[in-house]
Amino acid sequence: MTTTVETPAGKPEGDQRKSKAEAGSRRRLTYPKVLLLIAAGLLLLSVVRMVTGADSLTATSQWSSALSFAVPIGLAGLGGLWAERAGVVNIGLEGMMMLGLFAAGWIGWQYGPWAAVLAGIVGGVLGGLVHAVATVTFGVDHIVSGVAINILALGVVQFLAKLWFGAEGSEAKLNGGNDKQSPQMEVLEPFSVPGVADWLGSLADKRWFLISDLAGIVRAGVNNVSWLTLLAVLLFAGTYLVLWKTSFGLRLRSCGENPQATESLGVNVYAYKYMALAVSGGLAGLGGAYLAVLIRMYQDGQTGGRGYLGLATMIFGNWRPGGVATGAGLFGFMDALQTRDGGATVHATLLLFALALAGVALWQLWRGKRLTALVVAVVGAALWIWYATTDTMPLELVSASPYLTTLLVLTLFAQRLRTPKAVGKPYRRGEGG
Repeated sequence: MTTTVETPAGKPEGDQRKSKAEAGSRRRLTYPKVLLLIAAGLLLLSVVRMVTGADSLTATSQWSSALSFAVPIGLAGLGGLWAERAGVVNIGLEGMMMLGLFAAGWIGWQYGPWAAVLAGIVGGVLGGLVHAVATVTFGVDHIVSGVAINILALGVVQFLAKLWFGAEGSEAKLNGGNDKQSPQMEVLEPFSVPGVADWLGSLADKRWFLISDLAGIVRAGVNNVSWLTLLAVLLFAGTYLVLWKTSFGLRLRSCGENPQATESLGVNVYAYKYMALAVSGGLAGLGGAYLAVLIRMYQDGQTGGRGYLGLATMIFGNWRPGGVATGAGLFGFMDALQTRDGGATVHATLLLFALALAGVALWQLWRGKRLTALVVAVVGAALWIWYATTDTMPLELVSASPYLTTLLVLTLFAQRLRTPKAVGKPYRRGEGG
């Protein structure tokens, strides 16, 4: 004989579990849905490009620049993901990027770009381990420790730059270094896919609707691509496989959900937090090394807040690698617009966002969320009015566009976020009893 447990709602417990599972499957972003979203985004870009005449929106040069801007932001965001999935808030990503940038510049001019990459990773790992000692071993507040690392890293790199690059009579000084930058390193030559890049370029030049736009965008991924960009792509894929497809990843993520229960299963939570923060710092340091290799030197202030943007991409991406990559691509795209026709191109994105928000509003209305749909529709209408009543974008707003986009996106998507339950909470070994 089987018994059915009734819940207060009047439904059998098994039926409620089934309905929740079905609802979760409906909300899950499957591959067909992802492809549909990509197709819709491409169509939207093509329409806006045709209406506004802003050819830069789908030009290869625009998307190549977007890729170069997105990689360091994405690596910082991926570093934040590793740390917070293990339960540690890593506000110190900016400082770890600085350490990686400086280490890469210091080693790179002496031993070449690949040595610079390795040095940048090591510099970031050291920053991550300092954060681990403070937060994991000594229980320092995670925010306080992260801010301290950012301040400390800034002071350290500026002091060492004066000492090593700007000292009178030093070899670095004789090779063009000073207290604000290192001597230049060798060029890390990019790669192109023979034949494919030229064919896509010829298609893009025809300016056909949709086809040329697709060709221009795809060409950015096969023409003059940095090897470090390819490495970043592999790291995103590797992060997904390690954290979501292995027992190691399951244990690490459980440290960010319920470390006491994880400890009761015999897992060394401290060790996993240390490993996560070492990887986190290494990824941020690699982001700094990418910047050094890109401009062939360490330069004071080159990180430019990308560590903080990385944190924003991690939140936007809901602590998932695919989401982080999407957020980094969005912010990189907006950052690159500043170098492509400035105000006119950024002005065209007002129409792009207005149409996109109109689609989001319809989707929310279809889901029955009328209030959310109304808010999104109002924001979209405001952007449409802004676009229709102006001809260009002021220079000040062009410079601020990546950060304004960050605020807009995080505001609109805040309701769907699911933070690791134990992130930022103090944990001491044995406290679970």
